[in-house]
Amino acid sequence: MIKRAVYKKSYLPYLLVLPQLIITVVFFFLPAAEAIRGAFYRQDVFGLHQHFVWFDNFKELFESDIYLYSFGASFIFAFLVTVLSIGFALLMAVLVNRVLVNSAYKTLLIWPYAVAPAIAGVLWRFLFDPSVGSISWMLHQMGYNWNFLLNGKQAMFLVVIAASWQQFSYNFIFFLAGLAAIPKSLIEASAIDGAGPFRRFWTVVFPLLSPTTFFLLSINLIYAFFQTFGVIATVTEGGPANATNILVYKVYYDAFYGLNIGSSNAQSVILMGIVLILTVIQFKYIERKVHY
Repeated sequence: MIKRAVYKKSYLPYLLVLPQLIITVVFFFLPAAEAIRGAFYRQDVFGLHQHFVWFDNFKELFESDIYLYSFGASFIFAFLVTVLSIGFALLMAVLVNRVLVNSAYKTLLIWPYAVAPAIAGVLWRFLFDPSVGSISWMLHQMGYNWNFLLNGKQAMFLVVIAASWQQFSYNFIFFLAGLAAIPKSLIEASAIDGAGPFRRFWTVVFPLLSPTTFFLLSINLIYAFFQTFGVIATVTEGGPANATNILVYKVYYDAFYGLNIGSSNAQSVILMGIVLILTVIQFKYIERKVHY
């Protein structure tokens, strides 16, 4: 017989979830609704005067070469961060799972996730600073001209590395837990059948990790589009020449520096739409190949 928890007061469950509901409404739904409404208006920086312009804010965005460039740069950035952070985390989790590693070593691998994106950006900027950075000094000694303040490709490389490093630990934890849950008997059976380490991984281990990989794919895409503002702001500020001016930073820059609130609202709506579309595509098509 299954025992069920029963609340003596019918209103108690609703009372317990009420604080979370209030936080969600106040800090998510209301700002999102205001952004959608503001996307159809032009207003001054103080919001005292508004003028309804229909879709003019969206039209101007897609007629802007700078915005279209930011659009493409965002997808490149998100793709590189997702692939690099997931791929390296999976590699490290497999290697750690193969040997007996003490908890202190695992803790060191998890530490980067405790670092805020802005702090992670400052750390990597200091390491690669053209004047005082230790890594940039070594690159100069090897004859490579490193200056991410002037070279857009180098700047994109740096922010991708910083963002991937900050997210690596999160992915590592989930992959390590997923590997620990795989029955050893399945791997031993495939080894008895003659499968080598590489074949065992692709035919046994990786398919069983597909739910974890699918979950991390969704989380990392959202992270790359939304939560990397701190990295961009502290490392490159969208430069040089808008090379790293991804959508989430451009929303901020146009609002607080360009003082174009309507355009910033329109950009935030488009960014939210992109993430929703990517999430729907993942759950509709990619999830079909996930083995639970």
